[in-house]
Amino acid sequence: MITYKSTTLSNGLTVIANHDKASKMAAVNILYKVGARNENPSRTGLAHLFEHLMFRGTKLVPDFDTPVQMACGENNAFTNNDYTDFYITLPVDNIETALWLESDRMRGLDLSKEACDIEKRVVIEEFKQRYLNQPYGDLNMLMRDMVYTRHPYRWATIGLSPKHIEEASLKEIHAFYNRFYQPSNAILSISADITPERVFELAEKWFGAIPNVEHSTPVIPQEPQQTEARRLEVERDVPATNITIAFHIGDRLSRDFYLGDITSDLLAGGDSARLYERLIKTKRLFSTVNAYISGDVDCGTFTFTGQLLPDTTEQQAEEAFWEEINALKHLDISNYELEKVKNKFEANTLFGEINVMNKAMNLGYYAMLGDLSLINREVEIYRSLDASDIHDFAQRIFTPENSSTLIYRAKQ
Repeated sequence: MITYKSTTLSNGLTVIANHDKASKMAAVNILYKVGARNENPSRTGLAHLFEHLMFRGTKLVPDFDTPVQMACGENNAFTNNDYTDFYITLPVDNIETALWLESDRMRGLDLSKEACDIEKRVVIEEFKQRYLNQPYGDLNMLMRDMVYTRHPYRWATIGLSPKHIEEASLKEIHAFYNRFYQPSNAILSISADITPERVFELAEKWFGAIPNVEHSTPVIPQEPQQTEARRLEVERDVPATNITIAFHIGDRLSRDFYLGDITSDLLAGGDSARLYERLIKTKRLFSTVNAYISGDVDCGTFTFTGQLLPDTTEQQAEEAFWEEINALKHLDISNYELEKVKNKFEANTLFGEINVMNKAMNLGYYAMLGDLSLINREVEIYRSLDASDIHDFAQRIFTPENSSTLIYRAKQ
């Protein structure tokens, strides 16, 4: 169980404190409630661009990394479709270095033309290397575009096209920063051997004077219910054909998330799971196989994917996936299988509570979801699920009309 206290500063910044008396390290996490889902479809990739720009330095601190290293710390960040997260770990005695740096770049970024042009080039090169110029690089993009017709999940965090970043004006970049990098759009979470009261004092010291400017946020379009099967077949210069089948599921706070998560572990949670045992070891149809959920804040996806062995036909592979799907629909789940998955989740949760960075990051995440107390209730939710719940989930979700199938064919 993770203990915590939270408060909100007068400028709207949410502050969450976990008092970890066992650690000599402090974890400072700041989450901004902005991801690819908040972008305009004609100008995508800006959330990811800002992950880079936040390390370019400010007018006061031109090099972000050097003060962190001098304080014996480490820092990094990531962006996804729902939010952007920045984190620093360092000795607890040096925690104010992290707070100084984070408060400074919240509103003080150097967004000069030179700084923006440098990071735009970095992001464009990343787009080319990771998505355009490597095997299977565009697979996820093709799937997103097929699964989603209206919701901004239809593009990846990197964006729809490198041209969107290349053509982004300095005015557009400043507008994005001013809209989303505000105290009221951020969550500061700290895990350290510091009392919550002291954490709140430090947060007020370093962030309290930052003015908040409210900006309107466009309504995110909701994805309409899918009513017929979708299919796409492409040919690429790749070593093996890949088949991917995706299904819509509920949002992160829905029961579907937990049912999808536990089902994906039943299917693909290690070498003893169903898909590996049946489709790789026994039937020898695939070289790799997986099943996973997206875990998005809004309605997400459950995905089956696998690379075919040379002698496997596309029909054999597709039918094999549907055989496993249909087995779930007929209560073909043992108590042993289910208990193993539940035990694994509980163990992972307990191990995650040891690390200060995991705790700080998770506190920010659950606050972003709007249900901070959920951080301590999820094991109980998983424990409450049984085979009949999974059966119902499979019956509702794994239907042909809710499916999107991509045949990513290797050139002959």
